[in-house]
Amino acid sequence: MASEITKILLADDHSLVRDGIRLLLEEETDLDVIGEASNGKEAIEMVQQTMPDILIIDIRMPEMNGIEAVQWLNENGIAVKCIILSMHDSEEYILNAVKAGASGYLLKDTDKSEFIKAVRTVKEGGKYFSGDISNVLVNNLFNQSSTQQKVEVKPSKEVPFDLTNKELKVLELVLSGYTNKEISEKLENSKRTIETHRFNLMRKMKVKNLIELSTKAREFDLV
Repeated sequence: MASEITKILLADDHSLVRDGIRLLLEEETDLDVIGEASNGKEAIEMVQQTMPDILIIDIRMPEMNGIEAVQWLNENGIAVKCIILSMHDSEEYILNAVKAGASGYLLKDTDKSEFIKAVRTVKEGGKYFSGDISNVLVNNLFNQSSTQQKVEVKPSKEVPFDLTNKELKVLELVLSGYTNKEISEKLENSKRTIETHRFNLMRKMKVKNLIELSTKAREFDLV
């Protein structure tokens, strides 16, 4: 007996990101990407038109961000399960996503096996979260009585250069003299992921070497 096909809608303002996720998902015979959106408003319109099983949506997008779109769908009784996909692992983003009605929250450096597991878990009615949030916090959150009141979505505290929590951790370890291999072991990420974080640090902070990185990090009280 053939597996039931899970219909998925992708929403991200970067076409390359959407292409990558589509390729990853469609390697699985039971997952089908039926549409793509480039902002929150477009995602809402396409959900109503195509009625996917799951909406995978980024947080930061033009027109309407991902959390606002998930909140709108939830408040208006649109039967679609939502997974937030983001580079931000701050607790505040995660809590706002949950309050808005998201069934899952994945970081963009999540590996394929975890990504697929999350999609299937959410399709079956479960919840799936990755990133720096404890199981206790998630359980407490979902044990609270659910009400259909409007959720005020507050942006997380601004960090200089728009660095994520993970990038700040990598920055601290880099400036403490740890190698990429040692950092990957400490943070339980692949060496390639750590190299990507280092590259993003240099790009965001507009520095060319370790000395400039250290100087600017101290100038902005990042370490």
